[in-house]
Amino acid sequence: MLPSFFPSRTLSLYLARTFLLRSLAVLAALVLVLQALDLLGESGDILAYKGNGDAQLWYYVSLRVPQIIARFLPFSVLLGTLITFVTLNQNSEIIAMKAAGVSAHQVLAPLIIASIGIAGISFAFNDRIVSHATATLTAWQNVDYGPVPKATGIVSNVWVRDGDDLIHVDSVSGRLGSTTLHGITVYDRTGGNLQNIVRATRAIQAEGGWRMSGISRFNVARGVATPLAPLIFAKGVTPDRFTLADVDADSRGFLSLSQAVGDLKAAGRPTGALESALWHKLSGPLSSVLMPLLAAVAAFGLARSGQLFVRAVIGMGLGFTYFVADNFALAMGNIGAYPPFLAAWAPFLLFLLIGEAVLIRSEE
Repeated sequence: MLPSFFPSRTLSLYLARTFLLRSLAVLAALVLVLQALDLLGESGDILAYKGNGDAQLWYYVSLRVPQIIARFLPFSVLLGTLITFVTLNQNSEIIAMKAAGVSAHQVLAPLIIASIGIAGISFAFNDRIVSHATATLTAWQNVDYGPVPKATGIVSNVWVRDGDDLIHVDSVSGRLGSTTLHGITVYDRTGGNLQNIVRATRAIQAEGGWRMSGISRFNVARGVATPLAPLIFAKGVTPDRFTLADVDADSRGFLSLSQAVGDLKAAGRPTGALESALWHKLSGPLSSVLMPLLAAVAAFGLARSGQLFVRAVIGMGLGFTYFVADNFALAMGNIGAYPPFLAAWAPFLLFLLIGEAVLIRSEE
């Protein structure tokens, strides 16, 4: 009969509980220290606005803590795993498990399952709480921690593609059937070659398109500008393609960001960086699953001469190297050097293979 993937129920619960408690303790310590340091740096700016006091400081903390938790949760899992394995190794518990016939993968299995649970909670936390906190904090910081004005519903500097033509709008006001465009410039192209530049002061919805007024047309070939009567342009272009503002991936949940990416694609705008961020909303929380595997060298390794500290440092180095590679890949995705899917998932898959290879090479 094939051996079970898990050790005994008692041992599995013991390992998972030890791992979770230590990871949560590390996370609490990191959040406490980092929030205190962050508040020291920001409190001057918050209190600089007349009328702000303790209530605004606590409000800032309530918005900043979710961001710190989201950013440092994988680090906490890494450190929690290292502390767990170092403690088990020092107390010869790993040796006792091995002597009882428990393999390295069986020792890791309860930690992997627990970290999958952490990843699921992390995704939901980021999607529901962190994105909202980020959007609120960004809006508050944009007004130097003063009263946040209500949304005006005005979008500025919008680009839309209509076939070969490019349309630039200075500002868009209103919603749905009452959408109005101000300061329109239409770059009339045929086969990629610019033919005319049409400018209008205003446009409203009409006859399945947009009726422009205050129009002038500049013929590129002749170099002549002539006024035009009101006309209809961009038939089939819906108002939502003009009302798309700049999308902040950190301020949106997964579904909201996915919808925004689809809308931007339909509008002909580049979405590479946003697609990378969208995929990373899945791969980021899953990085917690890698940490037990990368830190396993602290418990399992070829060295048997008491070099526990060295193995712990190696495990920490593997974990932090993953975070460096992850940030580098995202940066490459943002500038278009990597495809979005590769930018988000390549570091995860690479270090999954590295961690598994080290574990098999050393123990199995």
